[in-house]
Amino acid sequence: MIPNLAAGEQVFTSNVFLVTGERTVLVDVGNDFDVCGAVREHVEDIDAVVLTHTHPDHVGNLDSVVETFDVDVWGYDPDQPGVDHAIADGETVQLGDDAYTALHTPGHKDDHLCFFAPGSGILFAGDLIFANGGFGRTDLAEGDRELLIESIERVRETVDETLGEMHCGHGPSVDSDPYEHVELAAQAARFG
Repeated sequence: MIPNLAAGEQVFTSNVFLVTGERTVLVDVGNDFDVCGAVREHVEDIDAVVLTHTHPDHVGNLDSVVETFDVDVWGYDPDQPGVDHAIADGETVQLGDDAYTALHTPGHKDDHLCFFAPGSGILFAGDLIFANGGFGRTDLAEGDRELLIESIERVRETVDETLGEMHCGHGPSVDSDPYEHVELAAQAARFG
């Protein structure tokens, strides 16, 4: 069970996932709510922050998280404010008890990453893919529809029908046939 610490918040924020285990990590930190208090409802401390990308709704709480937990922040582009360490495309990242492969997936934003754990069948899709075939917007700076389509296709080719959970940057997580939602997003982005 990977809790979304932003669930129920009535503010402009991304989802925030707390992945506990060998390396306790926040995937994104959200914006405009007490994420540190929400973390402490589950665990005393975290080991790192891992970012899917650096849009304000995903990183607005970054300063308070770093100050409270004294952690390093990992993301694709260390030139982005607040990102201490780079995660390269194809690199393995420990989240909780699982090894995730980082997939550089631009199109929504240039520094966008998805994370897939083949062993446990878990995908963190960020703002690339959402439930029910939704996909990230491309009308913001660095948005590119063709790149987004290529990124969704890359994820679709990386995961398969055994995908067990998909955790998205907004909206609900998907644990019932998430691969179908990935396929729907690929179709919708191409033809929508």
